[in-house]
Amino acid sequence: MSEQNAPGSHSGPAGAPPASGFRPASVAAVRLDSIGEALGIPVPGSSAEIGVTGISLNSRTVERGDLYVALPGAARHGADFVAQAVDRGAVAVLTDDAGARLLALSADTAVPVLVVDGPRNVVGPLSAMIYRSQPAPGQPPRLFGVTGTNGKTTTTYFINSLLRALGQRTGLIGTIEILAGGEPIPSLLTTPESTDVHALLALMRERGLDAASMEVSSHAVSFQRVDGVVFDVAGFTNLTQDHLDLHGTMEEYFATKADLFTSRRARAAAITVDDEWGRRLAATAGIPVTTLATSLAAGAADWTVTATAPRGLGTEFTLAGPDGAALHAHTGLPGAFNVANAALAIVMVLAGGADAAAVQAALTEHDPFTVAVPGRMQLVAEEPAAVVDFAHNTDALARAIEAVRSPAEGSRVIVVFGATGQRDQGKRPAMGAIAARLADVVIVTDDDPHDEDAAAIRADVLTGARAAQEQDALECLIEEMYPRDAAIQRAAELARPQDTILVAGRGHEVWQEVKGVNLALDDRVELRNALTARGFNVLQDDRIES
Repeated sequence: MSEQNAPGSHSGPAGAPPASGFRPASVAAVRLDSIGEALGIPVPGSSAEIGVTGISLNSRTVERGDLYVALPGAARHGADFVAQAVDRGAVAVLTDDAGARLLALSADTAVPVLVVDGPRNVVGPLSAMIYRSQPAPGQPPRLFGVTGTNGKTTTTYFINSLLRALGQRTGLIGTIEILAGGEPIPSLLTTPESTDVHALLALMRERGLDAASMEVSSHAVSFQRVDGVVFDVAGFTNLTQDHLDLHGTMEEYFATKADLFTSRRARAAAITVDDEWGRRLAATAGIPVTTLATSLAAGAADWTVTATAPRGLGTEFTLAGPDGAALHAHTGLPGAFNVANAALAIVMVLAGGADAAAVQAALTEHDPFTVAVPGRMQLVAEEPAAVVDFAHNTDALARAIEAVRSPAEGSRVIVVFGATGQRDQGKRPAMGAIAARLADVVIVTDDDPHDEDAAAIRADVLTGARAAQEQDALECLIEEMYPRDAAIQRAAELARPQDTILVAGRGHEVWQEVKGVNLALDDRVELRNALTARGFNVLQDDRIES
């Protein structure tokens, strides 16, 4: 989030350092008159020769040589922070008419000011121009973008793991972490702005990476965070109800996703056609499409998942393709949806130019889809089976519960979950109903209430759960328990060795936002501690900090 979008304040915690870790070590200066020419604005006199080596939307992350973009916000205009940006080394400012008027009322601005209508619309292309972040077609790093309601994170991890198995150096831009050649990059941002995305891509190119994958959410498209990025392959997982607080309708949600599958954003597509949305997208995409179906029942596709068989917690499967081609693969993560994620990763890598024989060798020798994905079907204990997952909407919750159910006689699924505040309220009763229909014990608790009343959120979820219980004469146990750590402890108290505990909704997150306050809370730590207190053995994982 830029500071202009954060009501009344800069983004990030007080005293936050600049995001210099996002940037390449060296950027050749772009003359200000070249930027002006791209914007259709003349830059007169000596100002034309000013060299720009970076771009920032936040005065607190400005570095020397930056173009500072002052955007309008909910409570303050970015022009209010120009003095701070200049103090940090900004050499020019880009703003709109309102920003220019604010600057005219203040003391003389010590740097040139460029004024355009709708500066937000040019931030992405300008970032690409300044950082030279977009390689020519076929040149590294090849970019893989994954969108869809569920499965984006896991699919990007699978793509990276498969590419590494093919001997390539990879980068990742995701909601969990940002990696450049295996090296994590500290981030203060949940979703990078377009300025940071292009800086990261330039950094990856500077480090000689062969490929990079990125989660592309509907928010990223709507808020123009991937403007100026052209993916070599864009992948689509699925579309189910979520984020209607932003998009209003499923049609608008679909249209936002579909915008990624146009020639200005991607060169090729790999689309899962299991649902009507996927089939519609494949039929209307403005770029070459390779289709994927995860079962024969889904209909015709270029590649189809066949011959699935359980192996441990995961699944072995065959991916049948054109002209009798067949690839044999395995994922160690449970659930049919992880088969879909793994299959899409394969199809995207093939669409990116990989040789099928080399891909099969990598699948056989390295088992790349057994990679651990933090907070995505993450196993904490085996007896009882205890899993933490990010499932936070109706479809994802249903898939997660079905995935963790044990075939052992007498085993139960105990699910702990809530709903996020200030988000799509319509899905809350539906999530409660799904949990009641699919789980044996339902413990409704708090997710991230944000500024909304937590009790009211729980009440919405419980209404759906209890209505389903009454309507279908279900024998499940439904309880309300808060705060969240108490709900997890309750699940451990009820669990028997043959049962499964699923803690859903927050996954890898380590902070819970309540009334503007971030409370330390890691579901994995709480679940591990609760099970240990009950005398159960837990798995040791260095990525889970006690």
